[in-house]
Amino acid sequence: METKKQKSKYKNLIWSIVFIFLVVFTVRMIISQSEGLSPKQFWQMIRSSNPAWLISGIISAGLFVWFEGVALCSILKGIGYSSKLRQGFLYSTSDIYFSAITPSATGGQPASAYFMLRDGIPGGVVTATLILNLMMYTISIVILGLFSIVLNPGAFFTFSLPAKVFIGIGFVALTALALIFLLILKKGNWIFDLTARIVQFLCRKHLLHGEKRKLAKIEKARSDYMECASLFSGRPHLMGKALFWNLLQRASQMIVPVYLYFAMHGDAKNGFVIFAKQCLVTIGFNFVPIPGGMGISDYLMLDGFRGLMSRDMAFQLELLSRGITFYICVTISGIITLIGYLAGRKKHDRSL
Repeated sequence: METKKQKSKYKNLIWSIVFIFLVVFTVRMIISQSEGLSPKQFWQMIRSSNPAWLISGIISAGLFVWFEGVALCSILKGIGYSSKLRQGFLYSTSDIYFSAITPSATGGQPASAYFMLRDGIPGGVVTATLILNLMMYTISIVILGLFSIVLNPGAFFTFSLPAKVFIGIGFVALTALALIFLLILKKGNWIFDLTARIVQFLCRKHLLHGEKRKLAKIEKARSDYMECASLFSGRPHLMGKALFWNLLQRASQMIVPVYLYFAMHGDAKNGFVIFAKQCLVTIGFNFVPIPGGMGISDYLMLDGFRGLMSRDMAFQLELLSRGITFYICVTISGIITLIGYLAGRKKHDRSL
C-alpha cells in the first residue's frame, strides 16, 4: 500500500514539474512573439486598468471554482448525501488542480473522489456523481459554444484555418464525450462487469490477492452506483440543477476576458464578440490531451482577439486572462487542496 502511495506521489510530482515547465515555456513564447511587450509594460498596463472591471474579472474567475463545488453539493444533496459548501469547495479545487497538471484532465476526478470518499460518501455514489457532473460540464461547453454562434454567427469564420479545425474537432469530440457519459450513466453496469473480470484475471495470474474481498467491494460499489443512477433518471430536476450550475461555472470563466478587455479600456461594443470567441476557444482546446490545453488555448485566444484590437493589446489581454483564469486559479486551488489534505490527515491522526 505504501509503495502504491509513493508511486502516486512521485507521479503527481513529475506532472507538477511538467506543468511548471509548460507554464514557463508558454509565457516566454508569448512574450517573445510580442515585440512591444515586456514585464514592465505589462505591469504598467495593469496599473492603468479600470480597477472595477479588473476586480470583476478576478471575482468571476473565483466563481468558476465556487460553482463547481455548488454543483457537486447540489447533486449529492439531491440523492440524500448532504455536504457542506466548504467540502464542495475542496472537491472543486482538487479537481481543478489535478485536471490542470495531468494530460486530458485524468487526475481531476480521482482527486475529487478521494476527498468525497474521505467524507464517508459511498464509492458508487461518488462515481455516479462525478460522471453526472462531468457530463453536465461537457454539455455546458457545447451549449455555450452553440450560444456563441447564435450570439455572433460570424465569430467562427474570423479564426484562421488551423483554429477552425481545432474548434470543429472540439465540437465533435465534446458532443461525442457527452453522449458517452450519458450512456455510462444509463448503462453503467458493464463498467463493473469489466472491472470484476479484470480483477478475476489478475488474481488467476497471481498478480492480485484477496479476490473475494475485492469482488465484494466491486459489487457494493455496483449496488450504490445503480441505486444512485436510478435516482438520477427519476429526478429530471436534479439533472436540470446540475446543468444550471455547470453553465454558470463555464460562463463565469469565459466572461473573464470580457471584463479584462473593459478594464484595459477596450471598446464596449466588442464585449459580445469577445465572449462568443472565448466560448469557441474553450471548445477548441478542451479535447487536447495537454495539461490545461497550454499552448493551444493561448494560440486560439490570440488568433481570435487580434482581429478586434492591436497586436500588443491582444497579447496583453491573453496573458492577463490566462494568468487569472488558469495559472493563478490552479496555484490557489493546489494550495487549498494541500491544506485540505493535511487538515484531514491531522484529524484522522487525532482520532486514532
